[in-house]
Amino acid sequence: MTIRYIHEPTDLQCGQAVLAMVLGKTAEEIADYLSNDRETTLAEMKRTFTEHGVKISDKRIAVQDKQELPPLCLLSLETPRCWHWSLYCDGTFYDPEHGVMNDFPVCNRKYYWELSVLSDSSACRKSIFRQAVRLRETHADEERVTVGVQKYGR
Repeated sequence: MTIRYIHEPTDLQCGQAVLAMVLGKTAEEIADYLSNDRETTLAEMKRTFTEHGVKISDKRIAVQDKQELPPLCLLSLETPRCWHWSLYCDGTFYDPEHGVMNDFPVCNRKYYWELSVLSDSSACRKSIFRQAVRLRETHADEERVTVGVQKYGR
């Protein structure tokens, strides 16, 4: 898999940057998709990967050395500043804060979830992304109509 490195747009968007690198999007597109431009939760990461054809393992696994990592995985790192999302792919670390690296950035505890791209077709991922965005927009429109009816009796 080819990864295009994306630096996090803000100190709080490491999750959006990791999702964008794996899904071939921009961090801004991911922030819009999530309706979240701040810290991402594990639930948001898992849901977004799954909705875009990327399988994420259920099990969080502690790791000490990069030789223990699978070919593609989401990393959760306890850095000196905070918990942080990062990405590992085929021997290279793509860290939204620290850049492209040969080893883990400085961190105390390290965990990973294995990722598997179910469809490597970019067109398929784009189609799934567009469908998911349309569903979210439709749901948001339905909520606005419901609120309008409740508020104004229409």
